[in-house]
Amino acid sequence: MSQVVATRSIQTTLPSSGSTHDRAQKLLKVPSFASKVFQQKGNKCSKLVFRRCHVSAIKSTAVEVVPVSPEDDIKIEEHLQRIRGVQPYGDTSNGIWSKPTFKRKTKIVCTIGPSTDTKEMIWKLAEAGMNVARLNMSHGDHASHQKVIDLVKEYNAQSKDNVIAIMLDTKGPEVRSGDLPQPINLTTGQEFTFTIQRGVGTADCVSVNYDDFVNDVAVGDMILVDGGMMSMVVKSKTERTVKCEVVDGGELKSRRHLNVRGKSATLPSITEKDWDDIKFGVDNKVDFYAVSFVKDAEVVHELKNYLKSCGADIHVIVKIESADSIPNLNSIITASDGAMVARGDLGAELPIEEVPLLQEEIINLCRSMGKAVIVATNMLESMIVHPTPTRAEVSDIAIAVREGSDGIMLSGETAHGKFPLKAVKVMHTVALRTEATIQGGQMPPNIGQVFKNHMSEMFAYHATMMSNTLGTSTVVFTRTGFMAVLLSHYRPSGTIFAFTDEKRVQQRLALYQGVCPVYMEFSDDSEETFRRALDFLQKQGMVKVGEEVALVQSGRQPIWRFQSTHNIQVRKV
Repeated sequence: MSQVVATRSIQTTLPSSGSTHDRAQKLLKVPSFASKVFQQKGNKCSKLVFRRCHVSAIKSTAVEVVPVSPEDDIKIEEHLQRIRGVQPYGDTSNGIWSKPTFKRKTKIVCTIGPSTDTKEMIWKLAEAGMNVARLNMSHGDHASHQKVIDLVKEYNAQSKDNVIAIMLDTKGPEVRSGDLPQPINLTTGQEFTFTIQRGVGTADCVSVNYDDFVNDVAVGDMILVDGGMMSMVVKSKTERTVKCEVVDGGELKSRRHLNVRGKSATLPSITEKDWDDIKFGVDNKVDFYAVSFVKDAEVVHELKNYLKSCGADIHVIVKIESADSIPNLNSIITASDGAMVARGDLGAELPIEEVPLLQEEIINLCRSMGKAVIVATNMLESMIVHPTPTRAEVSDIAIAVREGSDGIMLSGETAHGKFPLKAVKVMHTVALRTEATIQGGQMPPNIGQVFKNHMSEMFAYHATMMSNTLGTSTVVFTRTGFMAVLLSHYRPSGTIFAFTDEKRVQQRLALYQGVCPVYMEFSDDSEETFRRALDFLQKQGMVKVGEEVALVQSGRQPIWRFQSTHNIQVRKV
């Protein structure tokens, strides 16, 4: 009997010099893996023999620029089909080195609004790549949001191989200007006044919805309007008014967001309106709350205690968007289930050059803690009115994917934009293409510290190593979602197929990177359940006949095993 330990390394490099023929020969050089074979006598190894084996590989065709213009929808689909069919590590036959069908791992969050709140559009968004439907409680009423919730639930009930999670995003303590009969054009140097008196809307004065606005600002403060589209400097103030001079002019419309550079409003993070919206979410069993302007961990604890008292299984995503939240990042994210990098308000309250650095820091912090993370705001802003994105926006999506974000979000692009479906297709295509270039299994060095009290952490690590080495997908059965989330944060190269018999868990897992959640009733016979799961994946085209998959049995809640028993199997479809 010989014990074989295999290590595999296949790299694609692009030579910078030499003839075209030489470069082609280097690129087509047969990759190999080394194996160490230990000849055993009894329990001892008597001889060490080195072998070198060759793995045949088919090189993918030259990289194309993915088309994103409106007339190229068919080309996009054809390109995606080619990408999905790529088998970079194996030949065309099925076997241990064949690569599973490539699926997009980074999840897409779409804000639902007037452009997309119909049954037809929600179905089309789901088909285009939406994973999470976001309800922005800053707009609309409970009746309009109820309609969207019912439509998403109807879609989930009808779909066999896809599921959409529902995220309720609270309004928070937003400071906004009042209503105007018509937009006002502000010019540089012009005097303009904000007042806490309600119902004022003239050419040189407008109301503010926050009574302490006068107390929160000081002479010399910079007020940013609509995320920085316009700016004013405070010149003087009275008990009820703040007089400003316009620095950067523009068109002022009704209910524009106001920020004071370097300051946060002294309002509670969860307002009375937010509590009403949260109760609405509990009644409708949404999957996530995105809580706006979280300044400290106490806000998260307060909300979680309320949800516990209601018996509500809803996860809390904190939105990092205020200056006050930055010093408390560690404690805020520790208390939550995930974070959203809300770059709009973050860039208004802090110097704009800090935003990309904070984005990377928040993503790394969430990944090291095993928390979900979403990058939001302005990702495809130009597509609100244009059918194609700017190249900088495409790069922005790619950077968020490369940094390891679980989700990337569309706001106005899908809520009220002219091209919501094109925006989702662009985001899907760019994320898919970027993921194809990322080496699998890159994980934060200290993630093990987060899960160190669980034996499951070790099994998740080894399942990830198996996926990366053998090119397999991973199958896990879960009732809480814990093991699927743990595997997600290790970032295996293959898809994580998470089977659960809990609908709420299936919907919640739709947010996590690399996880494909599937609802299925579990039977008392584990082998029968395994067989039905693999049959389902094969019939849906998610795995191919003869393909190897890693089956993981571990986690907090044992299914078909003793509490102290954990195992990983490799099964052939």
